[in-house]
Amino acid sequence: MINTQFLFISGTEITFIMFIVVLVFGADKIPGIAKGLGKGMRSLKDATNDIKGEIQKSADKNGIDTSVSKDVTEEINKVKDGIKDLTGSVKRNF
Repeated sequence: MINTQFLFISGTEITFIMFIVVLVFGADKIPGIAKGLGKGMRSLKDATNDIKGEIQKSADKNGIDTSVSKDVTEEINKVKDGIKDLTGSVKRNF
């Protein structure tokens, strides 16, 4: 059985929401709405990347060592991989 949950919303609920969206906006306006949402998400991602870049430049300019956060991130990823390996055979199907 395939579990189709995204953010605690099942496939049936997603289908119902899509049906309501089609009824409210009409099928011809949905691509325009999706395009606008995509552009908005892209501009938000670009803005956050710019902010991260500025923070990194400022840290480098002031001699702040940011490699510590990279080391911590690497260790966290190692632990996540270890947990995935450990729980891989014990996964539960809901």
